[in-house]
Amino acid sequence: MNFFMVLYLLGLVCVIQGGCMLLPVMVGLFYGEEQWKQYAVVAAVLLIAGAFISFRKPKKTVFYSKEGFVTVALSWIVLSLTGAIPMFLTKEIPSYIDAVFESASGFTTTGASILTDVEALSHPTMLWRSFSHWIGGMGVLVFLLAIVPLTGGHTMQLMRAESPGPAVGKFVPKVRQTAFILYSIYSALTVLEVILLLAGSMPWFDAICAAFGTAGTGGFGIKNASIGFYESNYLQGVVTVFMILFGVNFSVYYLLLAKKFRQVLKNEELIWFLCIIAASIICITLNIKDEFYGGNLYEAFHHSAFSVASVISTTGYGISDFAKWPQLSQYILFVLMFIGASAGSTGGGMKVSRLILLVKSSAREVSKIIHPRSVRFVKLDKKKVDPEIVKNTASFFVLSMIVYVVSVFIVSLDGFDMTTSLSAVAATMNNIGPGLSLVGPTGNYSAFSDLSKIVMIFDMIAGRLEYFPLLILFSPTVWKDGFGAVRRRLTRAA
Repeated sequence: MNFFMVLYLLGLVCVIQGGCMLLPVMVGLFYGEEQWKQYAVVAAVLLIAGAFISFRKPKKTVFYSKEGFVTVALSWIVLSLTGAIPMFLTKEIPSYIDAVFESASGFTTTGASILTDVEALSHPTMLWRSFSHWIGGMGVLVFLLAIVPLTGGHTMQLMRAESPGPAVGKFVPKVRQTAFILYSIYSALTVLEVILLLAGSMPWFDAICAAFGTAGTGGFGIKNASIGFYESNYLQGVVTVFMILFGVNFSVYYLLLAKKFRQVLKNEELIWFLCIIAASIICITLNIKDEFYGGNLYEAFHHSAFSVASVISTTGYGISDFAKWPQLSQYILFVLMFIGASAGSTGGGMKVSRLILLVKSSAREVSKIIHPRSVRFVKLDKKKVDPEIVKNTASFFVLSMIVYVVSVFIVSLDGFDMTTSLSAVAATMNNIGPGLSLVGPTGNYSAFSDLSKIVMIFDMIAGRLEYFPLLILFSPTVWKDGFGAVRRRLTRAA
């Protein structure tokens, strides 16, 4: 394993993290709040340490899937640990484990919080929480690929390890150009949402934080009532639309820019994604219309659409407490937690494309039983899917269920009701945020023990990276190869 290249990239990640922390420093200075000092100190340390680590680029820059997975996993751990430090130093979150939970929740775009009074936070911390969603939404290493030329290495391994979905492709021949296009689309949609929110008279600070949370499909609010604080159907409608837009595969937007409209209309994942949303909204609207909204079809539709968009995109914003809705509506939302958004989007969950592959591969197996001699292939968008991808999709599903069951077992030791434990783990590992019962839209995760919080921190990072990059860190072979390379290098130098 190319240990020195991994270390070099971690240094660059620290530099990016330190540079990003300058934004809350400027906000603190603007509002005259003392908390900017802690952010400035941590930013300076990260910039200096990162510059020192990445000062000299290794001679051997080639790295493969193993290095890519290790780099991505370690990068997200470093982001979560260092991102928690200023929130801990300001004493706005007195417990470091709680601060790491909040930080990991931010970068993984989960939106689960241990805070009981968000409005008591300083402006720098409010912005940092929301901005961490934006950083983590597209991926810090994708951003790194967009701005730093990493010639001589297989940089696609980084994008594949960090980008969600069963398979990641390039829009253009060069990975750096692909990363740049992704971030350009991401930034343009974010700016557009800010403009539309400002047009609805939302304060500029609130609009920026809300757009960061929507773009990263994270859902950290700066008001205790989340988006429900803004009693405006227009503002809530804008957020609803953009939650869905950021849950769409970004390749669709590239095809639109390239004027390949037929390919967009034939995109199978997009069709499934929109159909699932439409069916869920209709079912929930009819289920809650009379009991909760007095027969008002528009209000029922408005709240249903917002909640469905929030859950399936794994954003986690709220305008109503769906934990009090009928069991059918709660069950639909619980299923949407696992389905999640599209591959290649900023959303979490299993991904719609994987659902399609699982359904089609299951149908193929049934067909084989009926017609043993028939030869059928799984197709997506009328193209044959590599059997290895189908196999990996099944492995992903099994692995996610194992992680889910083990996590629920540990979290249940806290003694909360089954709905709380089941939905808390589902909401964190699928990067959604709010669950049901005690962790519903009006609740939080503060009551859980430190052990449960550590488990859910693992679940958030593992879910964001889709398990394999993080779990590979537990392989002794990885570390044996890495430290062996360092030992040989030092021996030659001596």
